[in-house]
Amino acid sequence: MRALDIMTASVVTATPDMTIHDAAKLFVDHHISGMPVLDANGKMIGIVSQGDLLHRVENGTGHGKRRWWIELLSSSTREQAARYVKEHGHTVGDVMCGNVISIPDDMPLHQIADLMERRHLKRVPVLKDGQLVGIVSRSNLIRALASVEPIVDSGSHDDASLRDAIVREMHGQRWGLAKQGVFVKDGVAHLWGIIESEEEKRAIRVAAESVPGIKRVESHLESPSVIPTM
Repeated sequence: MRALDIMTASVVTATPDMTIHDAAKLFVDHHISGMPVLDANGKMIGIVSQGDLLHRVENGTGHGKRRWWIELLSSSTREQAARYVKEHGHTVGDVMCGNVISIPDDMPLHQIADLMERRHLKRVPVLKDGQLVGIVSRSNLIRALASVEPIVDSGSHDDASLRDAIVREMHGQRWGLAKQGVFVKDGVAHLWGIIESEEEKRAIRVAAESVPGIKRVESHLESPSVIPTM
């Protein structure tokens, strides 16, 4: 699947001259947490989120005036000015983020997930030929996951092929077990080896469980012995 398959095509948008109050009302009325900002020609020039309205003087959530020496030590003049605009600006154009990360409509889902995780994004606009056509949020990715039917294995597998499949699943992973650490009997996988962490133990178990035909996983993995100091 790609972005166009899961994106929300009906996107609520803002304009740079929209008031902060009207933007906040759109967030509430449409149960959304962010909106692309479009200019008069329909070109996306930014994005505004609830986070941009988090600290406002109108409702007493602004930082207020702090002692000058705290301001001097905690932030630069540029940061102080930007914070003041966020708290006192009247329009979306004042508080929006102009550095927008967007994706093409044919981007595969794994690339979208990687981008959103790496850049800590909750949503990303989707463009086609430079025009906004939708938006992908984390909830869109979760809905795509929920729509995937689990693979039902109805075939028969011999123990040797199951053992090979488990080894292939772990191949190339630093935490993977060597073939001699994997044994399969009557569809039950037995895993032997030394692991450094619970995360490694969990990854090895999940790798074995993901092989179609495995009925159960028995872990015999152990942590390295610690020799007490004299």
